[in-house]
Amino acid sequence: MKKLFAIALIAVSFAACNSGESSTEASAEATADSLSAQVEAVADSAQATIDSAVATVDSAAAAAVDSVQ
Repeated sequence: MKKLFAIALIAVSFAACNSGESSTEASAEATADSLSAQVEAVADSAQATIDSAVATVDSAAAAAVDSVQ
Protein backbone atom coordinates (compact mmCIF):
# COMPACT_ATOMS: atom_id res chain seq x y z
CA MET A 1 0.00 0.00 0.00
CA LYS A 2 2.94 2.32 0.68
CA LYS A 3 4.18 1.82 -2.87
CA LEU A 4 0.73 2.73 -4.20
CA PHE A 5 0.78 6.03 -2.30
CA ALA A 6 4.32 6.76 -3.42
CA ILE A 7 3.46 6.18 -7.07
CA ALA A 8 0.31 8.30 -6.74
CA LEU A 9 2.32 11.11 -5.15
CA ILE A 10 4.90 11.02 -7.93
CA ALA A 11 2.16 11.04 -10.57
CA VAL A 12 0.46 14.02 -8.97
CA SER A 13 3.74 15.92 -8.68
CA PHE A 14 4.44 15.41 -12.37
CA ALA A 15 0.93 16.45 -13.28
CA ALA A 16 1.21 19.51 -11.03
CA CYS A 17 4.37 20.64 -12.84
CA ASN A 18 2.58 20.76 -16.19
CA SER A 19 1.67 24.39 -16.91
CA GLY A 20 0.87 24.03 -20.62
CA GLU A 21 -2.91 24.11 -20.22
CA SER A 22 -4.79 27.20 -19.15
CA SER A 23 -8.08 25.49 -18.32
CA THR A 24 -7.98 24.30 -14.72
CA GLU A 25 -11.16 22.24 -14.95
CA ALA A 26 -9.98 20.26 -17.96
CA SER A 27 -6.54 19.87 -16.45
CA ALA A 28 -7.96 18.65 -13.14
CA GLU A 29 -10.22 16.15 -14.91
CA ALA A 30 -7.36 14.88 -17.06
CA THR A 31 -5.14 14.57 -14.00
CA ALA A 32 -7.82 12.67 -12.12
CA ASP A 33 -8.35 10.32 -15.07
CA SER A 34 -4.61 9.76 -15.43
CA LEU A 35 -4.19 9.13 -11.72
CA SER A 36 -7.15 6.76 -11.72
CA ALA A 37 -5.65 4.79 -14.60
CA GLN A 38 -2.30 4.58 -12.82
CA VAL A 39 -3.91 3.43 -9.59
CA GLU A 40 -5.81 0.73 -11.48
CA ALA A 41 -2.58 -0.39 -13.16
CA VAL A 42 -0.80 -0.62 -9.81
CA ALA A 43 -3.73 -2.52 -8.29
CA ASP A 44 -3.75 -4.97 -11.21
CA SER A 45 0.01 -5.49 -10.85
CA ALA A 46 -0.34 -6.07 -7.13
CA GLN A 47 -3.13 -8.57 -7.70
CA ALA A 48 -0.98 -10.46 -10.21
CA THR A 49 1.88 -10.57 -7.70
CA ILE A 50 -0.43 -11.83 -4.98
CA ASP A 51 -1.87 -14.50 -7.28
CA SER A 52 1.65 -15.63 -8.17
CA ALA A 53 2.62 -15.83 -4.49
CA VAL A 54 -0.51 -17.84 -3.69
CA ALA A 55 0.24 -20.26 -6.51
CA THR A 56 3.81 -20.68 -5.25
CA VAL A 57 2.64 -21.36 -1.70
CA ASP A 58 0.02 -23.82 -2.94
CA SER A 59 2.54 -25.76 -5.01
CA ALA A 60 5.05 -25.79 -2.15
CA ALA A 61 2.39 -27.04 0.26
CA ALA A 62 1.34 -29.75 -2.19
CA ALA A 63 4.96 -30.83 -2.60
CA ALA A 64 5.41 -30.96 1.17
CA VAL A 65 2.29 -33.09 1.58
CA ASP A 66 3.41 -35.43 -1.19
CA SER A 67 6.84 -35.86 0.39
CA VAL A 68 5.31 -36.68 3.78
CA GLN A 69 3.01 -39.35 2.37
